[in-house]
Amino acid sequence: MTRITIIGLNYGPERSGIAPYTTSLAKNLAAHGHTVRVVTGFPHYPEWRRHKGYGGWKKSETLDGVAITRLRHYTPHKPTALRRIIMEFTFGARALAADWDTPDVILLVSPALISTGIATIRARFSVKRPPCLIWVQDLYSRGVVETDLATGPFARLAIRLEAAILGHADGIVAIHERFRQYLTDTLRLSRQHVSVIRNWTHLPPAPSAGQRDLRERLGWKTDGIIVLHAGNMGKKQGLENVIAAARVAEKTSSRVQFVLMGDGNQRDDLEMAARGLRNISFVDPLPDAEFQIALTAADVLLVNELAGVKDMSVPSKLTSYFNAGVPVLAATDAGSVTAEELAAAGAGVRVDADDPAALLEAAETLGSDKTLAKRLGQNGLSFRQSTLSEATAVAKFDDLFQSYISAGLPRPEEIVVSHQWGTK
Repeated sequence: MTRITIIGLNYGPERSGIAPYTTSLAKNLAAHGHTVRVVTGFPHYPEWRRHKGYGGWKKSETLDGVAITRLRHYTPHKPTALRRIIMEFTFGARALAADWDTPDVILLVSPALISTGIATIRARFSVKRPPCLIWVQDLYSRGVVETDLATGPFARLAIRLEAAILGHADGIVAIHERFRQYLTDTLRLSRQHVSVIRNWTHLPPAPSAGQRDLRERLGWKTDGIIVLHAGNMGKKQGLENVIAAARVAEKTSSRVQFVLMGDGNQRDDLEMAARGLRNISFVDPLPDAEFQIALTAADVLLVNELAGVKDMSVPSKLTSYFNAGVPVLAATDAGSVTAEELAAAGAGVRVDADDPAALLEAAETLGSDKTLAKRLGQNGLSFRQSTLSEATAVAKFDDLFQSYISAGLPRPEEIVVSHQWGTK
């Protein structure tokens, strides 16, 4: 079978962001007979603190048939643009000297872009020179613009840097058609080198019991409309908008109760801003089983994005939200990737980013209209089953790897699954 090396900063036990997809891909490939090695960092996201139990300089382990090499790197507690660059550089330098085994194909995960760029250097000058692919989970150069980290010449520099790094790969895997459009139109990458493989729902079917007990334990009012935001609390989420909506809700005696569940570099500031508000609460990350119960126990699942965020990412939480069968409320710019995804699924309602009154009004509507909520939730489940299949996505990756290994040629635009995959 194929020897596959995956190099990326994030991996399980991180439960949000990119890590669940890299972890799922690696263990599925291993379960179907491939030899899989992962070179990754110490788990730290979204808390931006190294997880307990991960000390020392390096840790090697085997989980789910995957050989994992974890490398210690700089982890900023407050991740500014410069500190992120330092983190990526330190991980990239360590990955450069790590044991990659002797792979038939290499998959690099971006972000982190800087470490990906460093790894491409080694891949290109290795003796065997296996095919090297880059899996683009976020658009780096769009991110620095849409979150106001860079403007003018610095933004143009980010575009050139991303184009140069991605251009050195043998192939690119984008997670959305909008990403491929940006990669080809703005970064000028050849369309035949860019394939689209959608991220998938990595959770098992949603549980049907335990919702009432969890609501009671978390103090969610029985007559309240619980609007749950689950996942990272970072800058691009723009969660100050939710705090503002909670203030409006308090003034109008609304039944809506906002819940921010998870962690992130903005959580402390958000908790301080929400001090004194009775209709917003914060919940620490929950274990996987309880996390799923929490999603299904909520009345509305919230995606909130900073105004101006349109193309940089596809929120990973959407795949989990659709799996829950609960209506989704997205506070995001019209024309954003998130808005397009929600419309394609028919799974929820969009309001403009940074409009707390509109956010509250939509939450009240979804929480009060049970017929509408049920229809939107069922639409999300159907989209998850038809479009976000884990087995299909992993099979596409396997076919993509085989095409580069056997032919040594760019993969055609459309990936045809030549065999059936099941989950083990």
